[in-house]
Amino acid sequence: MNVARWLGPIVAIVIAALPFAVKAYQLDFLIFLLINVIVVVSYRLVTITGEWSLSHVVIMGVGAYASAIGTKQLGLPVLAAMPIAGLVSALIAYVLSFPLFRMKGFYFLIGSFAAGEAIRLTWSRFRFPFGGPKGITMIPAPELPIPGFGTVSLGTPVIYYFMTVVIVVLCLWVMYRLERSKIGLTLEAIHWKDVLAESVGIDTWRYRTLSFVTASFFAGIGGSLLGHYIGTINPDRFGMESMLYVLVWTIVGGTRTFYGPIIGVVVLSILDEVFRGLAELRPALYGVLLIATMRFLPDGLESLPEVFSMARGRLRTRTDRPPAASPDVSAE
Repeated sequence: MNVARWLGPIVAIVIAALPFAVKAYQLDFLIFLLINVIVVVSYRLVTITGEWSLSHVVIMGVGAYASAIGTKQLGLPVLAAMPIAGLVSALIAYVLSFPLFRMKGFYFLIGSFAAGEAIRLTWSRFRFPFGGPKGITMIPAPELPIPGFGTVSLGTPVIYYFMTVVIVVLCLWVMYRLERSKIGLTLEAIHWKDVLAESVGIDTWRYRTLSFVTASFFAGIGGSLLGHYIGTINPDRFGMESMLYVLVWTIVGGTRTFYGPIIGVVVLSILDEVFRGLAELRPALYGVLLIATMRFLPDGLESLPEVFSMARGRLRTRTDRPPAASPDVSAE
């Protein structure tokens, strides 16, 4: 039996049945998990080039603020504001790329942190249009006008869940196709041999910027989905603590494959749900998992099949090895 052939339909059936088989708070958990999947996969687009950013969650917040301001203050429909939020996030990322991509490695990391904090301080400083430290409240839920039936609210958890599923699948498909294209291969080449890539005529700055801007677009979509679901946003929600969790999800899952970060965010989010009564131990648990992963699984959870395969091969080699011949001791 071809397992891969049946895996897709089984996953689709499970996803479709989940909202009707779980409790209300568990449905909230699933919606947040889907949004986080967009965030970590888009973050991997940045890491493909070899750079690690500390501003990705803030860029997600840019999308949330842009969508909230567009719908609440400018009267835009929510479904129109979501792609606009992604474009605003991409625009901010493009502006940031000019100073940031003059740096590499550790300096890029620190520079991205400083840029993100500058944006968050701007939100806290200005009450109009960002709401100051308290943020923006009463963000409208999405509505879908249907001719002949009026307007249908998409803000109920079950409907919002299915809307989020559709958006997440579409975003993942676009990012997957991008990674499999020539652009994705070029980004991989820049990661491993940027000097060699430049020597053959590849504009590494342009490709790094493209990766950063594209990742920010999808992060902005995730921020918009989050803002319109919870109905309120503030600068603290997009702080360094949230960014550290994204880092841990990505590192624990792995960045070698497209599905690595998805594994990380799903596994760790489920662990969060299991140990939700021990919220004060959450940072310690994440720290232990991060250290254990870097020590025993440097390539993340995505490498577990390879580790098991290698262990099985070594075990089989030991089993198949003929026993050592006993010395022939003959009596004189």
